[in-house]
Amino acid sequence: MIKYAVIVAGGSGTRMGSDIPKQFLEINNCPVLMHTLQTFYNFDANMRLIVVLPADQIDYWNELCHVHNFKIPHQITNGGSTRFESVKNGLSLVETPALIGIHDGVRPFVSADSLKRCYHHADALGNAIPVLDAYESIRQVMEDCSVALDRSSIKLVQTPQVFHSDILLPAYEQVYDPLFTDDASVVEKYGKTIHLVAGNRENIKITTPFDLILAEAFIKAGFKKVSK
Repeated sequence: MIKYAVIVAGGSGTRMGSDIPKQFLEINNCPVLMHTLQTFYNFDANMRLIVVLPADQIDYWNELCHVHNFKIPHQITNGGSTRFESVKNGLSLVETPALIGIHDGVRPFVSADSLKRCYHHADALGNAIPVLDAYESIRQVMEDCSVALDRSSIKLVQTPQVFHSDILLPAYEQVYDPLFTDDASVVEKYGKTIHLVAGNRENIKITTPFDLILAEAFIKAGFKKVSK
């Protein structure tokens, strides 16, 4: 089957305290989104890459690609008013049958091993999403108190979340539900069991200034840089 990565990059810079959308902020002198695309290209140069951006950011992205001489092939489509709509727009460009990974544009440090696990198990089982063990104590806040939860039963969810096209495409024909927090929740409501695989700790979602500090540290520690 054809392999796809639909890279959803609709974020703003609000929590970053920046006027520049977070997917365009630079680490190692290159926009975050380019690092993310490079990661997938390094994993499989034949993978088809689709970038979903707000319509008013597409010209800016094209300009950045020119300035940075960024040559990795990818398609671009407009985002929607919700993540659900943005993913659905990206899926409209997919040719079937396919294995489709949906990934956050500001997660440039997913490892090759994580990607291999996600696509391999999705091919075998229909879907696979990367998760981490909860490593800190967890409490649930109630109306007037809080209670400790058993963290051994809690998993922290990452992307890419990978699915067979014959599962993901019809799942995204469902009516939008505010409880759709990720692609797995969409597919789960469609009636499919979700399969978990191990993610990697470095696969952070760059959202705050602290995350940028971590990102620069990861680059210095040896994560691959964007090729020019």
